[in-house]
Amino acid sequence: MPVGGLYRRDRLDYTAPMELLNSTPNPFGGIIPDPTMLPVDAQTFAPQLKHSLQTWTSDGYKLVWLEVPLQSADLVPVAASEGFTFHHADQEYVMMLKELEKGAFVPNYSTHYIGAGGVVISNDNEILVVRERRGGGASGSFKLPGGHVHEGEHIAEAVVREVLEETGIQSQFVSLVCFRHQHGYRHGKSDIYFVCRLEPLSKDIVMQDEEIAECIWMPVDEYLSTESVSMFNQEIVRAAIDSPGLTPTALEGYRDPAQVEVFFPRNWQQKG
Repeated sequence: MPVGGLYRRDRLDYTAPMELLNSTPNPFGGIIPDPTMLPVDAQTFAPQLKHSLQTWTSDGYKLVWLEVPLQSADLVPVAASEGFTFHHADQEYVMMLKELEKGAFVPNYSTHYIGAGGVVISNDNEILVVRERRGGGASGSFKLPGGHVHEGEHIAEAVVREVLEETGIQSQFVSLVCFRHQHGYRHGKSDIYFVCRLEPLSKDIVMQDEEIAECIWMPVDEYLSTESVSMFNQEIVRAAIDSPGLTPTALEGYRDPAQVEVFFPRNWQQKG
């Protein structure tokens, strides 16, 4: 095989100066190759990666964060052969990692799911509850409508959206009441579930048939005394009724509220 910069499994030869992979450093001693500038084929990528690793090591970098887009998946075995390991993956890419300095700090990827449930109580003192569809039937007890918070979505927006999707009820966010943190959830990740008080803006239920088997307005007293309702669900409803909770609060000079969601006790006044 010609050796003009092409990759060979047994050895690597160069007939011209090798260019480094296009990359940028991060503030923590890492180097990040530009995923949009990676070579399109493995034979071109292999010698360039090896040369880059040698240079980055000499320059004192600690870690290499290599994002390989799905369309460049042929590059993954090459990186693995150079000692890269998998850090995390998404639908469109896999993030690979190589320690250039032994013992360098490696931050974990996302460890939690985030969910939100809505305590929606009408002027008639009825609470909006659902039973989920399970195995062709309904779950055993009524629970609060709610679900996962989407990436880039505020909690206050997510719970209103989930209630609308599952029940057809329009509502507005009132307060954050409490939250539950548990481990060993889906794919072994942990889960944080926020309980929110909502004010209904409509009354007619339009149930989501795909996920929900039953949706009703139930008298609050009945919900709090029904044995089939879990103690956890009853307690968070009591908390929503008795506690003023926390409300979204805009702090002057503190980041963009479109990007950051801050909750403070109701009627909190910023000092200074």
